[in-house]
Amino acid sequence: MAPVAAGGGIYLLGTHHTPHYDNGLFGEHGTAAVDLKARLSTALLGLTLIQLGLALWMYGRVPGARSAPRSVPLGHRVLGFLIFLFSLPIAYHCLVTYGIETTSPRVTIHSFAGCALYGAFVAKVIAVRSRRLPGWLLPAMGALLVLGVALLWYTAALWALNGDSAPGFTSV
Repeated sequence: MAPVAAGGGIYLLGTHHTPHYDNGLFGEHGTAAVDLKARLSTALLGLTLIQLGLALWMYGRVPGARSAPRSVPLGHRVLGFLIFLFSLPIAYHCLVTYGIETTSPRVTIHSFAGCALYGAFVAKVIAVRSRRLPGWLLPAMGALLVLGVALLWYTAALWALNGDSAPGFTSV
């Protein structure tokens, strides 16, 4: 229920909030803010891929790799927390500046993926803390988070860094 509440709450806020298109991000406004957000999102995607690598190593899913040292689970957890914190200014700017928009398929996918990402984060935290949930749920939630970050990057950062173009989406 909490994951749905998190994603749904973000959706409701985004649909009932008046967008402020002149809102800035770390002092940048307009296209400069979009460019900064695209670059920060690219760094976030890179950190997320490192997080995935640590998880695969931790669970013995990297072919040919030795067992992960004791520091890997702690590194995985700390990096996950930092990724979450790093995502907040980007998400805040999106939500306050644009809200939830459905002006094109790309923007619609991006808006809904942003809501779902934080719902998946809550689900993953619950799965980490629970001893009663099935064992497959934790890696499934981790995979959803990685896919969510990648989808958000593809529908916005790649779009912005590639001159308002991304394979599969027409310019609108």
